[in-house]
Amino acid sequence: MPKMKTSRAAAKRFKVTGTGKLKRFKAYKRHILTKKSPKTKRNLRHATITDASNVKNMKKILPYL
Repeated sequence: MPKMKTSRAAAKRFKVTGTGKLKRFKAYKRHILTKKSPKTKRNLRHATITDASNVKNMKKILPYL
């Protein structure tokens, strides 16, 4: 059985927490920021936990996390 390949795109975007959950950064913070309120931009700064509905697929493309 050959080694499984990690999706490099996903590996750069997701990290595993100490309890095994997947941490990600929020979208919509790169450009077109003038129309977004300071509160919205402030809330987009922080990382969050990946939704449970996506975790199964993410674990499949990140086999060695």
